Amino acid sequence: MYTLYIANKNYSTWSLRPWLLMTQLKIPFEEMLIPFGSADWNKNPSPTGQVPCLSDQQSDGSVISVWDSLAITEYVADEYPQVWPQDKKVKAWARCATAEMHSGFHTLRSICTNNIGLRIDISTKMEPALLKDINRIEQLWTEGLDKFGGPFLAGEKFTAVDAFFAPVVFRFQSYGIKLGDKAAKYADHLRNLPAMQDWYQASLAETWRDEPHEADARNAGPWLQDLRAI
Repeated sequence: MYTLYIANKNYSTWSLRPWLLMTQLKIPFEEMLIPFGSADWNKNPSPTGQVPCLSDQQSDGSVISVWDSLAITEYVADEYPQVWPQDKKVKAWARCATAEMHSGFHTLRSICTNNIGLRIDISTKMEPALLKDINRIEQLWTEGLDKFGGPFLAGEKFTAVDAFFAPVVFRFQSYGIKLGDKAAKYADHLRNLPAMQDWYQASLAETWRDEPHEADARNAGPWLQDLRAI
């Protein structure tokens, strides 16, 4: 049985990826949420002290720990091949796009900190490097949709590449980032998945606040709305 250790749903983009992947594909797991900075943080079994971390209880009583969202994805794919597209060419594209998201887009991550419950005016921060990241993401989405027919990036079925871009569609919502019609339609489709709506509503319901994340959000720009529970 898998146990997935995650942090605050309002903040943790890395947690969302494997959580959404397994939830959407109906892969059984137990969720273990530990808020950032809480006294229970040391219960997270990751050797890096970061989330997400997957624990896999073995029949002999031993536990395999898998940390990092991409490593978790590949580990789960060994047992559940539907994690990736089955066509070799489509899988290659999906893996490349996933890896690019996993390791890139540093300006977007830095300026547009993830805070799902906020709406923030980022007009003063739209520098060339940020626009480059946004344009590249839109280019990737359009390429996948055009190549494989949608409504997901690798075709008719949700796969890992969609899970890895899921936090981006929440970021674009928080910061009011405008996209072309095709990319905007994909973002809406992903946000409206039942699993994504479950994550979104849970994010808004959280009352925990982590000051480093809150400071990043204040630095991003003026807050237009705070939709989170008090």
